[in-house]
Amino acid sequence: MVRRSRLEVYFAILKVIEEGTNKPTRIMYKTNLSWATLQGIFTPLLDGGFIKKEKQRNSKKYYVTEKGRNALDYYIKSLDGLVKVEQAFSR
Repeated sequence: MVRRSRLEVYFAILKVIEEGTNKPTRIMYKTNLSWATLQGIFTPLLDGGFIKKEKQRNSKKYYVTEKGRNALDYYIKSLDGLVKVEQAFSR
């Protein structure tokens, strides 16, 4: 089994939130993280302005900011480019 890098986890969280999952427990399940790990990852994402947190009564919801969307788009485009380069070299 291959471990994900911290960067991959950041982008997995951004992607899940961007796709509409905004409750912490659901984000945890969809990204296959423990609660403690998820809480540790939320802090830099919030502090960096990649996600924002809204409190609604007794619950919290997370949303991707414009900065987060831009970072996610750049990450996806970068991976796309790497896959194309890898395919070109494997021929």
